[in-house]
Amino acid sequence: MRHPDQDAQLDLDPNAGPGPAALEVQDDLEGDTLREECGVFGIYGHPDAAAITALGLHALQHRGQEAAGIVSYDGSRFHSERRLGLVGDTFSRREVIDRLPGNMAVGHVRYSTTGATILRNVQPLFAELNAGGLAVAHNGNLTNGLTLRRELVRHGAMMQSTTDTEVILHLVARSGRARFIERYIDALREIEGAYALVSLTNKKLVGARDPRGIRPLVLGELDGCPILTSETCALDIIGARFIRDIEPGEVIVFDENGQDIHKPFPPMAPRPCIFEYIYFARPDSIVHGRSVYEVRKAFGAQLARESHVPIDVVVPVPDSGVPAAVGYSQHSGVPFELGIIRNHYVGRTFIQPTQAIRESGVRMKHSANRAAIEGKRIILIDDSLVRGTTSKKIVRMMRDAGAKEVHFRLASPPILYPDYYGIDLPDRGGLLAATHSLEEMREIIGADSLAFLSIDGMYRAMGEPGRDPANPKFSDHCFTGAYPTHLTDQTQTEQQPRQLSLLAEAS
Repeated sequence: MRHPDQDAQLDLDPNAGPGPAALEVQDDLEGDTLREECGVFGIYGHPDAAAITALGLHALQHRGQEAAGIVSYDGSRFHSERRLGLVGDTFSRREVIDRLPGNMAVGHVRYSTTGATILRNVQPLFAELNAGGLAVAHNGNLTNGLTLRRELVRHGAMMQSTTDTEVILHLVARSGRARFIERYIDALREIEGAYALVSLTNKKLVGARDPRGIRPLVLGELDGCPILTSETCALDIIGARFIRDIEPGEVIVFDENGQDIHKPFPPMAPRPCIFEYIYFARPDSIVHGRSVYEVRKAFGAQLARESHVPIDVVVPVPDSGVPAAVGYSQHSGVPFELGIIRNHYVGRTFIQPTQAIRESGVRMKHSANRAAIEGKRIILIDDSLVRGTTSKKIVRMMRDAGAKEVHFRLASPPILYPDYYGIDLPDRGGLLAATHSLEEMREIIGADSLAFLSIDGMYRAMGEPGRDPANPKFSDHCFTGAYPTHLTDQTQTEQQPRQLSLLAEAS
């Protein structure tokens, strides 16, 4: 999750972005992209539960690339494998899957924010409660997680990780209810913010979604066995059938008696995260009944309606800008060209010893296709703009490759406000659009022109008449400042500790 994951070396302020030292060693491309930190998967009643979970996590790898974990239950014992790195680094090995027996399993992939990724923060988290074991995989971020954490520690709780997910385990443990599901719902009533949870007990697979439905969670079925996961693409990879979205505020339970549904919260107008469509979800996923690929194409077409200029070719910034560029090209009639080639075999770059070598980092991941752009007026299409460092380097790369004019278009509105629901964004001071005018941003990036998709245009591309300020259909707070939930941790007057303590250890 966002802020508690920042370990013993980072300020606790959840609004804080990477400090200067962090930026010095972080590749600019890594610091200038949106990051959503988690993907979850769970299956009940299948003899190959762990292997299927591993395949599902492969499909969700885009949602988290720094760590992965699976917990299974074999009828008598829980088994856990949690590792740093990609899913394929660990869970493609037969001997690892063999260590996860049972017909029930939950899995998780995650990003960390700035700070060391440590094994104790890797999910699913597991705890032994008086009613038995509980494993929890969480996508999202609690906006009162720090407040609850302080209260729990004050009353004697001992925290082993720095993730807000651990708070949920403690809340379940301290509930005085008799039945597990009542205790689980008690915990949910205390938390605020965004969450899609997939949990495993020795008898049940449980899914839960926050009352606003900010984070996605879907239900599928494979060989008669229920599956809960973040995106439909994880169902597709295993040949499972999509059944429906888990509703906002819904708690769904699967056990030997079948399915049980609880709706413990008063109905609220749904506010799913708009960034699932802009960036996070895979293009082949269906989110809330909408094809992500078709929505991104519609964003591009709307961009062409709003801010077209005379150009020769449309060039996407790969990979996230590709569908929007297709839509722009189709609407404008200007040819689509792959003017930038991405190297898919480069991960996070090493710490380069000199600035000159560091500057080559952008070319390790993106290189200009000179044949497609030399001597031409091009328009670059990207999904969003955060700090602007990547955009600046790509514009310069295009000019170096002989582009006659370079125009830049973003298939989302300007990001003006930080996020508290699981997106790794800097505070307002680190957001280029929050601190500079459109013309200043154009000059910094070095483009001949710069334009963003309008907020109303974004809604129209989603099939809405525009944004209704009194009842926005999506969580669009990064553009508007209209946060869909309380931000308890941000409004506390109690002095916050500057950092969370955590034992440094080899893992």
